[in-house]
Amino acid sequence: MTPAIALLRQRRIPHRVHEYGHDASAESYGLEAAEKLGVAPEQVFKTLVVKLDSGRLAVGIVPVSSMLNLKRMARACRAKKAAMATPTEVERATGYVLGGVSPLGQRKPLATVLDTTATGFDSVFVSAGRRGMDVEVSPDDLQSLLQATLAEIRQAG
Repeated sequence: MTPAIALLRQRRIPHRVHEYGHDASAESYGLEAAEKLGVAPEQVFKTLVVKLDSGRLAVGIVPVSSMLNLKRMARACRAKKAAMATPTEVERATGYVLGGVSPLGQRKPLATVLDTTATGFDSVFVSAGRRGMDVEVSPDDLQSLLQATLAEIRQAG
């Protein structure tokens, strides 16, 4: 059991765990998850960690079919600039390895922004904390549990 699943169980948040055979050669872990789970890529969300100009780390959650807009992410975090965090920073702060970073159960609580498109679904899929494992949860429960800000942070177009 991953820390993400343990947190959902501990808080009694309704969820479903979905496992699939992960292909190490997959170019996009998120798109692979959508394909293997048989759901639209817009409903599967990736967890990205950024470093703000203040030095703080923050989490952006966007559909796997989109890119994170760093300017919008910075604005949502009340910062001037944001850049992608290094793999070492991500793993140290979250406790997860790249490709399996869950927004749930991270080692350190980080400011989190959830893209507004999540609210268009009854449920969304996010990493359960391991490659080849996603958890399905309602966007309202995800936002509430993470105390996430809702903002349009995906790249337009």
